[in-house]
Amino acid sequence: MTESNTSAENGAPEYRKRDRSKKPLIIVITVIAIAAIVTAVVLWLNRDQGAGGADGDGGANGGGAGTSEPREITVGLQLEPGNLDIRTTGGVALDQILIDNVYQGLIGLKPGTVDEFVPVLAEDLPEVADDALSYTFTLREGVTFASGSALTAQDVIDSLSVAEGAASLSTALGGPVAVTSPDDRTVVIELETPNSQLLWHLANRPGLVFETAYTEDLANTANGTGPYLLEQWKQGDSITFTANPDYWGEAPGLDRVVWRYIPDSNAAVNAALEGDLDVLAPVRSNMVSQFDGTGFGIDRAASTDVFTLGFNTAKAPLDDVRVRSALSKAIDGESIVAAFYGDGKVLGGPITDLEPAYEDLTDINAYDPDGAKALLAEAGVSDLRLTVTIPSFYDSDAINQVVTQFAEIGVTLDVNAVEFGTWLNDVYTTHDFDLSYVNHAEANDFANYTNPGYYFGYDNAEVQALYAQSIAATDADEATDLVKQAARLVAEDAPAKWLINYTPANAIADHVQGFPSSNTNSRINLETVSLG
Repeated sequence: MTESNTSAENGAPEYRKRDRSKKPLIIVITVIAIAAIVTAVVLWLNRDQGAGGADGDGGANGGGAGTSEPREITVGLQLEPGNLDIRTTGGVALDQILIDNVYQGLIGLKPGTVDEFVPVLAEDLPEVADDALSYTFTLREGVTFASGSALTAQDVIDSLSVAEGAASLSTALGGPVAVTSPDDRTVVIELETPNSQLLWHLANRPGLVFETAYTEDLANTANGTGPYLLEQWKQGDSITFTANPDYWGEAPGLDRVVWRYIPDSNAAVNAALEGDLDVLAPVRSNMVSQFDGTGFGIDRAASTDVFTLGFNTAKAPLDDVRVRSALSKAIDGESIVAAFYGDGKVLGGPITDLEPAYEDLTDINAYDPDGAKALLAEAGVSDLRLTVTIPSFYDSDAINQVVTQFAEIGVTLDVNAVEFGTWLNDVYTTHDFDLSYVNHAEANDFANYTNPGYYFGYDNAEVQALYAQSIAATDADEATDLVKQAARLVAEDAPAKWLINYTPANAIADHVQGFPSSNTNSRINLETVSLG
């Protein structure tokens, strides 16, 4: 799920303009005069040398040594992390900029995908034993951390053996993991039972590799093996990366990247249009038209973002599937897409079309106000009044549509807009809510629907059994099919209404090439980005 920008709560400036020269006019005139004199002298000294020719002595690309402008871009984002320690701090704001660019694992995700794995710190994808209990990796040579220390097999062992926490591989897999090294360049991961999600987790947070001997505080520093280094963090304003001159792989296409955090949507658009941003990711849906006829293109990124109306299934009357189905049937998905100005797709279940287990489930609990009224009557529910808790930084157009459509079936919905920290406490932690509206940006998060302790409170033994079988499957197609079966059951049980698969509109300046076009709200891999 997304998180709020804590700097906004502290009254931090919305954005700071790039510095612009304000020197007096007299200095400009003086510079021009000096340049003219220098030019005249050079022409006089070269009067006998001709204009140059095909031999290259005086052609357009000839001349003495010169300097080139640094390859730098500024990317406007909304959500600033609270600290930089990706091992212990939740929220997609860290994944969005740190994974791939600063921190890496043995394997990663192919840019633009959520299910294609590529070797990173390992030379190749792993050698997998026939019983799927052992995965063997060969480490690349010549890899160093930002500290200058060489990557070792022990670093990998220690990183992947963390017992608990946000970055724990064993926690992510739900069982113990043994990581060993028979020699300096080989790492072996051994499982007690097969787990079809191992490669996924290795390509994400639980698989990141850290330097064991590093002693600085990672809450405000960074020490990875990636193509970029942390240069500066101006809290409440920006985070700056510079190219890693000792990067083991292909040199990055940029010298410097500034991630500028602007929580106010109007201020963000103004910053882009005034030339202070090269990319704005994303543009608020109702402001996209302001980029018409400018030096920006609009790219609607494919994503796994899902704005989710979650029901507290542990609380009456939402513990009745008939009531949840009625509320789901009251909502017209196309009207929600319209409220996002076309930045999204109707979704009928918990899995998006970027993910392998996707199936079109929009026929389940489809828009049917009369059917919704009948289900409420069957459940013996009338004059129902509910409250939806929503982070205050979200636009209200979509939730206002829900309020109106609930009223059409006789349900009153009050909107409780709160700071994100309050949402985390009241909804995510203490489960003190009726309905919740939040963006779930993470890919491959179906496991949430198998966990009764998750904030939905959803508990279906059949779903849990199917998912467990999927995890234990050693055949990828079989694992995917089992998740599809489970997802259909979840859609029928309606622990949530998946309002829209959000496809964020990113404004990208014409001189920026290769900016990612997938999942930019959760992971921006700069590997393909350069200046035209």
